Amino acid sequence: MGTPSEVAEYHTRILRCSLEVEHSRAYWSHAQDAASSDTANAAFNQYWFGARSLPRVELLLAVFRERFDAFPPALSALHRWDAMDSADRRVICHWHMQLADRIYREFTGEWLVERMAGGRVEVNRDLVVRWIDQMAPKRWATSTRIQIARKLLYSAAEVELVKGSRDPRQLQIPRVSDHALTYLLYLLRGVQFQGSLIDNPYLASVGISGSDLDRRLRKLPALRFRRQGDLIEFGWQHESLLSWAEEAFRPEASLLRGTA
Repeated sequence: MGTPSEVAEYHTRILRCSLEVEHSRAYWSHAQDAASSDTANAAFNQYWFGARSLPRVELLLAVFRERFDAFPPALSALHRWDAMDSADRRVICHWHMQLADRIYREFTGEWLVERMAGGRVEVNRDLVVRWIDQMAPKRWATSTRIQIARKLLYSAAEVELVKGSRDPRQLQIPRVSDHALTYLLYLLRGVQFQGSLIDNPYLASVGISGSDLDRRLRKLPALRFRRQGDLIEFGWQHESLLSWAEEAFRPEASLLRGTA
């Protein structure tokens, strides 16, 4: 199996499944069971996702396999991160959706970033519809573009990139913990994507760039980062995302965090 890659083609799967933060959390908790050949029936009978119909359960499983299983060892790492708070859950789901959905990645990691950088801190559905047509001209009917725009804004609101559910909506920056930032960097280390580890739509979408990024990276214990002019030294304290998670979320580490 080759190196996993961010999804490069446009698709409309966001119409059927948005960020799904709490359902994703349920999927992570059952990660060791998710490879079973009878996973859908088990998830349905054991209420992994609450009282959802079997077709909906099957859809959720298919989407989560694209978002999480496609980027090993993400699922195993997330399974170990059992004390993840709600802000971390939202941003982790956001990054994985960016990996699996090009239009969401470009919307949140490029277009919204450019608007905020230009001092345009409001957005509305009509602007998003026009942007979709510019990104993929004549690819979808107007009614489909409107639905995609609605889902893009809804998902961005879930991760707190936009505020409010009525136009105009305010752009904002979500909180990103050190653990979440470390997770992203170790995840991207094993993924083919456009950009670099310190300049990409995943970091840009949550407002981490420039001197703020340097400051954050210097204090992460799982990384070694130093910049001198155009020269960057970037090292890793752990072999992989999974080995970092095994160390960061072992029971002893959880107890120490609780007493900090």
